[in-house]
Amino acid sequence: MRWERGRRSDNIEDRRGMRVSRKAAGGGLGVLVLALVAMYFGVDPSIVMNSGSSPGGGGTRSVPSGAPSSPQEERMKDFVAVVLADTEDTWTQLFRASGKTYQKPKLVLFSGTVQSACGFAEAASGPFYCPGDSKVYLDLDFFDELARRFGAPGDFAQAYVVAHEIGHHVQNLLGISDQVHQLQRQAGKVEGNKLSVRLELQADCLAGVWANHANRQRDILEAGDVEEALGAATSIGDDRLQKQAGGYITPDAFTHGTSAQRVTWFKRGLTSGNVSECSTFDTASL
Repeated sequence: MRWERGRRSDNIEDRRGMRVSRKAAGGGLGVLVLALVAMYFGVDPSIVMNSGSSPGGGGTRSVPSGAPSSPQEERMKDFVAVVLADTEDTWTQLFRASGKTYQKPKLVLFSGTVQSACGFAEAASGPFYCPGDSKVYLDLDFFDELARRFGAPGDFAQAYVVAHEIGHHVQNLLGISDQVHQLQRQAGKVEGNKLSVRLELQADCLAGVWANHANRQRDILEAGDVEEALGAATSIGDDRLQKQAGGYITPDAFTHGTSAQRVTWFKRGLTSGNVSECSTFDTASL
């Protein structure tokens, strides 16, 4: 991926080297949301559920860890800043074309633990977007995990992860997330999971839309980049993660879609570059 000459975003909030006291962390719905994120990455959700206090608990208490940042980590931070800036440029243009204003999110880098408006999280829960504060949260160590555990190396695979979370921000700005969450409150668990799958696949498609526009306007893609992103989408499909975790597949428990579905919808956005092609809620077959 050709990224070194790209613009760097100023919307990076660096909390690396700070850890959040569990005693001070809040719980409630945010912890439940993060438990689902943990399940998505094949992590025992009790890791997240047991790490928060009761709802309405005190604020956060950040404690310096004293861990130095390596040159490799600083280069990765630089990379993330470029990818974030590129999503800003793309979505600002697309929103403007439809008569809307794109509100740029913050991307929080953390190490180990973090407190968001959605609750307390550990690095094991993976990257996530919190609609409560319009921020993306990312521990840079996840990129190593993506390569080693999930078998999806490469800078464009990493860019896909960031673009997917920004896709959730786009959904939040368009009011899609609120509509889905309202429907989920009225639905049973299985139906709620199906709605979650459609929301996640749409975020994959929106990530593809970003890649299409970024490449056409700024020529970011190199040979093999698309394959890296498709490899990442394949490696984190619900069916593959469930099989790795327990050896069997339970479709009713899917929350993000199968590997094939994730690849299909990312490619749909990448090929078309059109947000209207990401209508996962208007099709019977995913």
